[in-house]
Amino acid sequence: MSYAKWIGGALGWAVGGPIGGMLGFAFGAAMDDPSFVKAKNQGQKTFSGGNQNEYEQFRHHTRPGDFASSLIVLSAAVMKADSKLMKSELDYIRDFLSRQFGPATAAQQIGILKELLKKEIPLKDVCQQIRHFMEHPMRLQLLHYLFGIAKSDGDVHRLEVQVISDIAEYLGISAKDYESIKAMFYKDSAAAYTILEITADANDEEVKKAFRKMAMKYHPDKISGLGEQHVKAAQEKFIKVQEAYDLIKKERGFK
Repeated sequence: MSYAKWIGGALGWAVGGPIGGMLGFAFGAAMDDPSFVKAKNQGQKTFSGGNQNEYEQFRHHTRPGDFASSLIVLSAAVMKADSKLMKSELDYIRDFLSRQFGPATAAQQIGILKELLKKEIPLKDVCQQIRHFMEHPMRLQLLHYLFGIAKSDGDVHRLEVQVISDIAEYLGISAKDYESIKAMFYKDSAAAYTILEITADANDEEVKKAFRKMAMKYHPDKISGLGEQHVKAAQEKFIKVQEAYDLIKKERGFK
């Protein structure tokens, strides 16, 4: 079985398991869409899931394509959470994909996403596959993207929060890391402490120590292997940590 190389890189480990099954279904269904076929034919190569040597070469490393395929499947799960498919959410995803892979490939990916929205997502199975193969910093970045999708319409619905919380648990992301990333989408001093994974009763030295720890955890170099656009997105988390620290410093009056 062959898959179009719609993710801008080898599918790697994402070809197999539940993610491969979801993408295979969506790809086959999307072939009936003329706009999808047009995007596919604009110079896209293929990756053969039947080539075991090629599969083994990539299966233990998270490549940009693996990250993108995981993002598409989990995006569908988050978008379906509140039973409202918002144009703003599609636009958010399309914009990211266009910047990462170009408009033609983005159109193809959106076609696959639309097909996934019609299908039940085996969320736990998908997340377990991602957890098994994807490094922790990349899983954190994936969670950040999902909150970005949920917030794209101006509000994070409680059902979307619940799905993202489930995803975080299945991905093996700690409650502190989850709350830290969630707090990046809310503006207040309480969120600042949550971003740094501390409480408001922490002393100044504990605040400084927490900032150094979080700055290291969310440093863009942690996911440099995913490509420039992902590094830019990771910088958003890094900046949020800096902003949270600056807010606390200003409130407390220390340098």
